[in-house]
Order: sequence, then C-alpha cells, then structure tokens
Amino acid sequence: MFSPEGPRLRELAVQALSSVERGYDLLAPAFDHTPFRTSDSVLDATASALRGHGTFGSGLDLCCGTGAGVDVLGQVCADRVTGVDFSAGMLDVARERTRPPEPPVTWVRADARALPFGQVFDLVVSFGAFGHFLPHELPGLFAQVRSVLRSGGLFVFPVVAPPRPGSFTYGMLLGFDAVMRVRNAVRRPPFVMYYRALRFGDILRELTRAGFPVELWALPEFGRRRDGSPKVRLVVARRPGA
Repeated sequence: MFSPEGPRLRELAVQALSSVERGYDLLAPAFDHTPFRTSDSVLDATASALRGHGTFGSGLDLCCGTGAGVDVLGQVCADRVTGVDFSAGMLDVARERTRPPEPPVTWVRADARALPFGQVFDLVVSFGAFGHFLPHELPGLFAQVRSVLRSGGLFVFPVVAPPRPGSFTYGMLLGFDAVMRVRNAVRRPPFVMYYRALRFGDILRELTRAGFPVELWALPEFGRRRDGSPKVRLVVARRPGA
C-alpha cells in the first residue's frame, strides 16, 4: 500500500494515537506517498469535468492537505485560489510545492467548521476529507461552505461507489472503522477518521437541507459497475442565485 518514501508502520501508529491535527502534522512529509492522498486519476478526471463547464473566478480547496486539490483549482479558476486546512504541517508541505505563478495561491490555517471567509468563492472543492467529520457535524460543515460561496457557486467533491458487502475491500474498511472506534473509546483526544461513518444518502440529504440543489456527474474514465451505476461520480451542489 505504501511506497518506500511513505511512513513506516510505527509512524502510522504514533499518528493514530495523536489528535487528528497532530497526527497530520506528523504524517505531512510523507503524506503524498500514502494511499490516503486522492489519486491523480480522480484529480485529473475532476479537473476535466470542471473544465467542461467553463472557467470559474476564485476557488477554495476545503481541507486541502498538501494541496492536490489546489492544483485542480489552478486549472479552472482565473482569479485566485485558496487552500484551507487545520494542519500546519500539511500546509507547510503544500507551500513548498512548485506551482504555476497564475492564478495566485493563498494558504490559510483554519477549521472547516469555522471558515474565516466571506461570500467570496465561485467554486469549493474537497477531496477525501469527509471521513474526518461525524454525521452530526454535516449540517454545520455544509452551512459553512454555503456561507463562503457566491450566488450560483458550486461545491464539488468526488465519491467512489461503495464496495459490495462481503467483498475484501468492504471487510477491510469495516475492520478499519472498528479499530478506530475502539481506539477512540479508550484514548483521548479522539482521532476521527472513519470510512463508513458518512453514508452517501446522508450527505445528499444534508446538502439539500443546507439549501443546495444537487446534481451527480458521472466520471466516465472509471467505467460502471455491473448494475450500470458509475464507479466514480462528482457531487455538484450549487448555491442558489439571488
């Protein structure tokens, strides 16, 4: 699962026994060499889908980590791009990466549940972050996203079709969540990282409750499952116009 440049098992154990913020500070130098980083294929497909719907003004990468989503925004935003994350270590790595000079990029350390911005973005993206939020946090999180989007702005993130019950992947994810629940029951502060805590239907329902009309865009690069449904698609939530 990990490349030679990635973290060792002991380092991952130390991370998991820390808080989420401290854990990602420790993991940051090796994060891009782990399977926790969104794959380039998903990032590229997202950028391609967004390019097909025109150019945006300003963009925000929510829970940006080392900045892979900022690179997607850089391909579709003309004015400026912002990455926000609460891990100082992840932001340090993001700042060190070489990027084109335009559009300009700003890095902000902040909690996604309390965004320090006004209504200034035309596009918000997020990649692989929702496992760090519990179901009861979704209404507040989506309200924050809505508050920073201009009228007609989009909130976009990819979702992968869940594995079939009984499959190896299903069992692996279920086991991971079980281990995390035991860890959080016996140690504080908690490390919130669950793969199955947020269900797709819950996300769509809470987006609708937050006032977002929602569309689903299939990403054809990844094909379809046996039942005909896309293997990967984008959730596209639009802030209604004035």
